[in-house]
Amino acid sequence: MRQLNGISEAMDWLAARPAADGGAADSRIVTDIIARVRAEGDEALLDYSRRFDPAVPAAIRVPLKELERAHEAADAALLEAIRLAAGRIRAYYGQQGDGSFEFDDNGGRLGLLVRPIGSVGCYIPGGQAPLFSTLLMTAVPAQVAGVERIAVASPPGPDGLPNPMVLATAFELGLSEVYTVGGAQAVAALAYGTGSVTAVDKIVGPGNRFVTEAKRQVYGQAGIESLAGPTETLVLADDSADPQHVIADLLAQAEHDMAVPVLVTTSESLRARVLAGFADALADLPTAGTAAASLEERGAAIVAPDLDAAFEIANAFAPEHMCLLLDDAENQLHRVRNAGGVFVGHQTMEALGDYVAGPSHVMPTGGSARFSSFVNLRDFQKVIPVLRSSSRLLELIGPAGALLARSEGLEAHARAIEARLR
Repeated sequence: MRQLNGISEAMDWLAARPAADGGAADSRIVTDIIARVRAEGDEALLDYSRRFDPAVPAAIRVPLKELERAHEAADAALLEAIRLAAGRIRAYYGQQGDGSFEFDDNGGRLGLLVRPIGSVGCYIPGGQAPLFSTLLMTAVPAQVAGVERIAVASPPGPDGLPNPMVLATAFELGLSEVYTVGGAQAVAALAYGTGSVTAVDKIVGPGNRFVTEAKRQVYGQAGIESLAGPTETLVLADDSADPQHVIADLLAQAEHDMAVPVLVTTSESLRARVLAGFADALADLPTAGTAAASLEERGAAIVAPDLDAAFEIANAFAPEHMCLLLDDAENQLHRVRNAGGVFVGHQTMEALGDYVAGPSHVMPTGGSARFSSFVNLRDFQKVIPVLRSSSRLLELIGPAGALLARSEGLEAHARAIEARLR
């Protein structure tokens, strides 16, 4: 794990952070995949399954009986935990509301309509960790937003079907449109449709670099919520933090492939204790190989001279997850400007947010928290302005509108307004 001191070293390290995309080679590979899926449909999907997956699915769309079978076979306690998480996610997003409004404007009307997107495809990774929790974190907000059709795509395992808990979770949520296809080809299928896959209006959910590149390339044909890169956690801590908590929170994200774990602290003593404690924490961790690689290759432990500098570094990083393990964390929240999600205080570990807290764990990465947000209801809704004029309103604002239009050289615009004024 890199040891950096002060703002200058931290900023130099941040400036060298690689982009989330995989470069020109990945772009060409994905371009070819999308072209084949558009041209050949299901035949291309099955061919890519033969090349990339443990088994070729019997059918692209998973039969409802398979979802039900997986649900019946699932551990009862695990299903109860899924219900708890789904309930909390649903309740959290239920507070966001639909945002529609209108008001009188001199006899006219101004307002806003909020309407759900017609169809959404949730991509659920199935590689190192089959993240069935991501189905909760994408499908439940879409349901709360009122999306009528939700499709799920997840790569097949050795039996030719997605992970059983992905199927069980889909059944628990009342979702029946599940496709056993992954990778860039799944994104292409969701965007353009095939014989088995019906195209959707928007694609959400994280994936590997090929999935991310495919989302980039199909944008415009279908919407996307973000271009997800490797997961990031920045722990901002002072002397009040327990080193074991810092270690636990960093390793919780480091066990994801290509993760970026970062410690920013005002305490040299805390940094030393954290770095010294990783070896014991990794000793019995089943995912120690991945976690150790994340720490060694992409991790950083930064000592800042004071809390002002620490927050300057954290906001410049704009991490997916910002954990405030501070003595007075609640009163420091106003300092946060750029973060996918903020986890406040010693009892608030990011891992809780990954599963049962309520907000979606699909959050912006790679510094995109500077300008984008976590998955929320607006990702599944369209905002439509509503305008209705009146004679009185037109008299008040029409001449100014005609003047502006004519000043831009758009005479027909001006005449359209003046036709009503006459």
